[in-house]
Amino acid sequence: MSPRLPAILLAASALLSLPFATVAQQLQPIERIAAVVDEDVVLQSELDLAVRNVVSQYAGRENQLPPQAVLERQVLERLILVKLQVAKAQGNGIRIGDQEINQAIAGIAQQNNMSVDDLRQRLQQDGLSLEEFRHSIRDEITVQRLRQSYANRVNVSEGEVDAALAQQASGGKQYHLAHILVALPEGATADQIATGQRKVDGIKSVIDKGELDFAAAAVRYSDSPNALEGGDLGWRSVDEIPTAFAQVISSLPEGEVIGPIRGPSGFQLLKLVDTRDASAASSSSVTEYHVRHILVRVNDRQDEAAARAKIDTLRARVAGGADFQEVARESSEDTSSRGQGGDLGWFPADAYGPDFGQQVTALSDGQVSQPFRSDAGWHFLQRVAQRQTDVTDSNQRAQIRDTIGRRKMEEEYERYLQEMRGEAYVVFRTGDRAEDVDGNATGQTPAASGG
Repeated sequence: MSPRLPAILLAASALLSLPFATVAQQLQPIERIAAVVDEDVVLQSELDLAVRNVVSQYAGRENQLPPQAVLERQVLERLILVKLQVAKAQGNGIRIGDQEINQAIAGIAQQNNMSVDDLRQRLQQDGLSLEEFRHSIRDEITVQRLRQSYANRVNVSEGEVDAALAQQASGGKQYHLAHILVALPEGATADQIATGQRKVDGIKSVIDKGELDFAAAAVRYSDSPNALEGGDLGWRSVDEIPTAFAQVISSLPEGEVIGPIRGPSGFQLLKLVDTRDASAASSSSVTEYHVRHILVRVNDRQDEAAARAKIDTLRARVAGGADFQEVARESSEDTSSRGQGGDLGWFPADAYGPDFGQQVTALSDGQVSQPFRSDAGWHFLQRVAQRQTDVTDSNQRAQIRDTIGRRKMEEEYERYLQEMRGEAYVVFRTGDRAEDVDGNATGQTPAASGG
């Protein structure tokens, strides 16, 4: 008899003594793993759900999607990047509280003219539980926070701003662009570069022959995170376009594809979708808001729960009739505005980031927001007034600096993601790159793992 048999028999007899429902519950199959990502996993159910979501977004345009195996591979890579970013954010101390998730879900429901219960029912119809939706929202906000923290590493010189202003004054244009990326690892070998060159040349050939349009080729072949959006980069001015392309883009006819061009991330193809006059796309005035706020910081001396409890108490005092400015002077932990009763002065909605801006624009003059989380800690704010202001030179410089900063941040963050992915330990358990438990490839292509 095998030495393991008595233990198996004991386990079986123990199960037989349990109620049937308990046995059935314990005999539930273990959920399959699609990929191991460092110390985390992507479950097959997560992958299946994400693929269904992509397919639903292409309803009526299914012919633009790649074959199922390719689509699953792309979606799985996107999920792997999310897992890596969430882990990195948590390692950096970024935490998203339940109250913030509740506010985000309530906002989504409101934007769709639904109650939260209506949203829950709609999610159930789409095969998604509210808990799964909460999890995805938490991950999305966490990744946004990580990107925002990374933006602090980007610097924009006055010379770059001057050059962009000069280009704009000379009748600059904006360009609607799309791209396809064939990524290369940092420090790529000659063989890896040659393989990437052959792949991008092949993609360009497929597009030139008309076998696939650019968007379909991006969905099928691009390594960029926006591949499933057809590689769409939206409208950009010259200062937002990578330098390698900016020199030639202005002379291209609409619909033209240029490249491949070797850049920091790999080989790229770029399509000029459309052009427009920059002056027609911008306004000579901007909406500014006069705002006060109260901040409670999250730090080594005050954890998330303590900060949230304190901000709730301060918000309750204001709701009970206490003067906002007095409460700010007494208790706000923003030293730069506390002495002015929390007054931040006049500023455009996005001056303090999109999360802060959304809170400002959602209020009416005189209203006080509910507490919300930012990188600095927990806030609530009071919108005092709004006005339309002509765009002055300082406003223009600030806007252009922000535009250049976003472009540089995108480039840097793309490289950061590639480094993160290249250094990660990833083992596939599904698809043509699957490995068995001993790390041997089970498909026709070599298994991909980081490190």
